[in-house]
Amino acid sequence: MIRVLQIMVFSCALTLLTGCNAPGKNEPIWEQIKIGDLAPSPDAKPPWGRLVKTINFVIHTFEIPAENISALDDIWQMLPGSHFAENRKMGALYTKPLRFNDYNAFKANSFSVGFGRRRTLNKIAHLLHNADAKKIKTVSLLLPDGQDKDLAIKRLKNEQTIFYISTDGSMEGATVKQGKLALRIKAEKIPGSRGVCDVDIKPVFSSLIKSLIPRLTRKKSSDFLFTPLGFKLKMSPGDFVFIGPQKYITHQITLDSLFFSRPKPRPLIRAYLIVCTRIID
Repeated sequence: MIRVLQIMVFSCALTLLTGCNAPGKNEPIWEQIKIGDLAPSPDAKPPWGRLVKTINFVIHTFEIPAENISALDDIWQMLPGSHFAENRKMGALYTKPLRFNDYNAFKANSFSVGFGRRRTLNKIAHLLHNADAKKIKTVSLLLPDGQDKDLAIKRLKNEQTIFYISTDGSMEGATVKQGKLALRIKAEKIPGSRGVCDVDIKPVFSSLIKSLIPRLTRKKSSDFLFTPLGFKLKMSPGDFVFIGPQKYITHQITLDSLFFSRPKPRPLIRAYLIVCTRIID
């Protein structure tokens, strides 16, 4: 009997000790946690180290019927010097912000590019719609500060030679094996400037070499950089670059043809819209 009384007294004491601090039965546990309780003090460093700075891009790939290539002419007319570009209410494209590695080589390989801001996107979309353009792919890129990623343009299954015009104006050939042709995009925050980054864009071919033993396969990149055709610029959220060809190329052995032309089953032209969407400082 005495032992039973001891157990009852002990149970009552335990209930009194815990009952004051226990949450109500109907109160969700997360309502007891304040944001201030989770935030570190100003002098404290998070256990995972520095937060990663990132630059975000969204890249749209369009295909346009080759017979409607004049629609691209309408877009390029938005560049400085044209009557269309003087109407600032409609927006315009610019080349001044672009720093070309070699402008002559860029143009000689039939590459064209224009820089624009958010208000110009609607005009670009309108012109593409009039050209019966189809958006075939949208890719989101999240780049850690100072690093790069590739936007795959075309995969090559067999060894071939890609011809391009070099800085001295001569035709050169890069013999490549199985791999992918891509646009390499690198972004880096500018110290002391919030919401602005330096962007470097250039064509590249990455060859993948595979082990003969499938279970031990490792991908090793052997990159060929088409550096003369690259360019740099500063971008903020809402800024974009539009990249396309000057003309339709029928053969498939030159760099511009591989980037912008698709001859079968129907002749098509490809263009790329690269939009900076967010910068996390």
